[in-house]
Amino acid sequence: MSNKMKDKTKIVNAGRSKKWTQGIVNPPIYRASTVVFDSVAQMNSAVKKRQQQELFYGRRGTPTTFAFANAMNDLEGGVGCYVYPCGTAAITAAILAFVKAGDHLLMVDSVYEPTRDFCEQTLKSFGVEVTYYDPLIGKGIKNLIQTNTKVIFLESPGSITMEVQDVPGICDVAHALNPDITVILDNTWASPIHFQPFEHGVDVSVQAATKYVGGHSDVMLGTATANEKSWPVLREKSYLLGQCASPDDITLALRGIRTLDLRLKQHEQNALKVATWLQGRSEVDTLFHPAFESCPGHEFFKRDFVGGNGLFSFSLKQSNPQALTEFLDGMTHFKMGFSWGGFESLVMAYSTMKNSRPNATVALDSPVIRLHIGLEDVDDLIDDLERGFERLNKAL
Repeated sequence: MSNKMKDKTKIVNAGRSKKWTQGIVNPPIYRASTVVFDSVAQMNSAVKKRQQQELFYGRRGTPTTFAFANAMNDLEGGVGCYVYPCGTAAITAAILAFVKAGDHLLMVDSVYEPTRDFCEQTLKSFGVEVTYYDPLIGKGIKNLIQTNTKVIFLESPGSITMEVQDVPGICDVAHALNPDITVILDNTWASPIHFQPFEHGVDVSVQAATKYVGGHSDVMLGTATANEKSWPVLREKSYLLGQCASPDDITLALRGIRTLDLRLKQHEQNALKVATWLQGRSEVDTLFHPAFESCPGHEFFKRDFVGGNGLFSFSLKQSNPQALTEFLDGMTHFKMGFSWGGFESLVMAYSTMKNSRPNATVALDSPVIRLHIGLEDVDDLIDDLERGFERLNKAL
């Protein structure tokens, strides 16, 4: 696809090569395990080209897979994309592709909880050393890089408390000290269109396509897009780990891409209105929204991102377990759920962040509430939150 194409046009056209669509508007759903060949020569040719988006075996992908992978490449700016059955699978496979026993991994301390669990319960048992670092460390990461450091993992903004990292600063230092270090970024918050990872020095960008790419809370999918240096290793190690994804899920994600820009704009607009309202609430201590100065790393958001979304958090000045339960239990529009990125609004509460993330910039004793602002009318959402605060205050 032409790099001269404007972003909105690229979103509509990405992954729609006639090679995959055969002239149909949307790439068809190709379900396949076995690919059959009519001759030895044809089979041998497929074996030789199995890494080049040629039909070989279902786990390598079908035209549906290739269309989606190309679309993600076009949007994030990589040279290759691998598709996984969920975001966590994309994270773990991307890490495993570049570490082995005796290696050292630098992991941001504000990371998504399943990623931390993978480090603690799997990587350490494999003999991989893990060091957690302050998400706002920036170029100071150089003081933590060891001779055996192979991967630096970033998540920006951070999970729950939304710290925005100096991604280009970390990448510049890491690659200057050791060009063989692989920098992996969980880029899910920005989606493929609000932060361009490879323009900022990232080697591998991970997306939980379950979130905004799918956009409708009906698909589990993950991707890892890589630059030229990292793609061959990521591709082959992921294949050897047995990673693949359903073409039906991939088709839903391809459909989601077409409206991604429009949905993100509305999520962002709604979230800014709710966050501004929350700033005036006496119950709120700190607002963790990347677009607001109160969010750690706000200056990096202004510098590097082209837009936001519907996900942010805030801390309470005071609460207790019963008051927090009262706040959550009576919600009409904000339901509790372990995800985000769909059209619906969600709420999750975290009683403390201090003990679980000792090296994170934000370490709080008071509860943190994370909201995903959906596509409902903002007035209804604010009314829902206002009644929640009434219940909370009554229970204090």
